[in-house]
Amino acid sequence: MTAPTRKPSGTLALELLLGALTAFAPLSIDMYLPALPSIGTEFQSTPAAVQLTLASFFAGLAIGQFTTGPLIDRFGRTRPLRVGIALYVLGSLGCAIAPGTAVLVAMRFVQALGGAVAIVVSRAVVRDLWSGVEAARTMSRLVLVMGVAPILAPLFGGFVLRLLGWRAIFAALAIVGTLALAAVVKVLPETAPPRSGPRTMASEMAALLGAADFLGPALACAFIQAGMFAYISGASFVFITLHGVSPQHFGWFFGTNALGLVSLSQLNRRLLVTHPPQRILRWALVLSVVAASCVLLVAWSGAFGLWGMAAALFFFVSTLGLVMPNATALALEKHASRAGLASAVLGALQYAIAASASWAVSALYNGTATPMGAVLATVAALAWVAHFLASRSRALPSPEPEREAA
Repeated sequence: MTAPTRKPSGTLALELLLGALTAFAPLSIDMYLPALPSIGTEFQSTPAAVQLTLASFFAGLAIGQFTTGPLIDRFGRTRPLRVGIALYVLGSLGCAIAPGTAVLVAMRFVQALGGAVAIVVSRAVVRDLWSGVEAARTMSRLVLVMGVAPILAPLFGGFVLRLLGWRAIFAALAIVGTLALAAVVKVLPETAPPRSGPRTMASEMAALLGAADFLGPALACAFIQAGMFAYISGASFVFITLHGVSPQHFGWFFGTNALGLVSLSQLNRRLLVTHPPQRILRWALVLSVVAASCVLLVAWSGAFGLWGMAAALFFFVSTLGLVMPNATALALEKHASRAGLASAVLGALQYAIAASASWAVSALYNGTATPMGAVLATVAALAWVAHFLASRSRALPSPEPEREAA
């Protein structure tokens, strides 16, 4: 493990800020989930049409992250971040005044473009300052901060919805963005390493996508995160519409699952003391496949009703606390010189696949929880396959050393 090169003072405040920036996406999603039925009622839209506001957000995150990576490698971390947060605030205000579903879908896309910059920069800064096991431990700490959003956001969103209506939720997100921008100006230093000569985007991308040590954990993280957002897309329907949970109580179910994710992310920090991140990731993906299969079985059979579904989803979401920190750290480990691009491609893969998973839940809608369960089981299996194939590729002996030995 190499030592961090520019670790600034005030590390705790920096980690809290990075966790908050990483939380932009879950905060922007989870706060308005209890309002999805109300939005559909006001705009007289179907559940499938309203769920497009989620799909457009995922698409904006994917495109925004992909375009952000080269920018922050060229212009540094702080200047693009400030512009991105300002765009997030404007998109949030646009959502608050949207006159219909189409405008809301478009403004969610703009909001996501700005939020994507925050996510990419936070991961790149971690790779700028830490590496190896310490990077995985730092990612686990960020998950702890990020995990507060899914716990508190649905509760706060339900409260705001009941008191002021769904539009006030997006006004609150604009305020959060404004506060984050002020914190970035005060706390975040420039951490980007000096550029080492001219490099083309095509050559950097080719080197990145040709590296099994990046692509394997990146795809594993992307597929498993797609499962998370498939769950988010279907959760309000499954709990509120299908099982009759009130919008206010829905936040407790959602927050409990987020608490499971946070708890396992902190267990991951302890496991990293004695186990390498590669081993933890391998077994965590197996657990994710088992958990997603349980969700599908409960959804298909209806076994144990609401509490059976709640338990299976808690099992699945909790495993993400082991998968995401280790997969993210492993994907970025060997690519410090292109940390911005690597973070961007990692995020773009995550949210492009997440958008597809969210769309699939909507497209397969049949009035039951089975579509959500089927998507979860599929993406969990694909995550395991991606990691397994990449591990086998890295384990194969290189032909050049064999010829030299001969």
